[in-house]
Amino acid sequence: MTIELFRNDGYLRSCTATVIAADTRGVQLDRTVFYPQSGGQPGDSGILTCADGTELTIVDTFILRESGEYLHLLEPDVSLPRPGEQVELQLDWARRHRLMRMHSCMHLLCAIIPAGVTGGSVRDGSARLDFDLPEPPDKLWIEGELNRLIEEDHPMHIRWISDEELERQPELVRTMSVKPPTGSGRIRLVEFEGVDLQPCGGTHVASTAEIGPVRVKKIEKKGRYNRRIIVEFN
Repeated sequence: MTIELFRNDGYLRSCTATVIAADTRGVQLDRTVFYPQSGGQPGDSGILTCADGTELTIVDTFILRESGEYLHLLEPDVSLPRPGEQVELQLDWARRHRLMRMHSCMHLLCAIIPAGVTGGSVRDGSARLDFDLPEPPDKLWIEGELNRLIEEDHPMHIRWISDEELERQPELVRTMSVKPPTGSGRIRLVEFEGVDLQPCGGTHVASTAEIGPVRVKKIEKKGRYNRRIIVEFN
């Protein structure tokens, strides 16, 4: 089991860790600050420094669906660290922070559009959400509302509730096709105070002002009742 240090502090940029296993699929560690690809957010990248000082590039982070293994994918054709070896992890922080900002912006978009979410994706510098809407909303209005909420500087809080509490509050789940994982006994909630509250395992900024100015790039029709809203940094 890999301890996910970022769950309680998304601003951790580095940590020491012990290698559990390493092969061509990736390196498994006892703890990490690297977010694995999940929920539409890409996996983190950065540097793994071996005990002898050798620096290896981590190009992606993911969890194998079949086994649940938490893997840090290295660039090809490198010497792998040994099980039991102490290593240092260093995030590509500039990239992670951009992902945090854009992921947080999608929470604001959810708050603005009162419709079910049918899909979404966060990228480095842009993101999109698909909504169950028969008609496209006004592009300039959305952009104005997003930037208003950003400028109002709403703080972010993390809370935890039980599986049973989530069952009693189904309105917290905005996604129509994907439900938050249950069975661990507790669900992580992300709240932007006074704006949005929903289950989410991703990484977020401490307050909305940190997102910075954004613009709505375009709104696309992806079906009779599906509208895709694409947002990017301005």
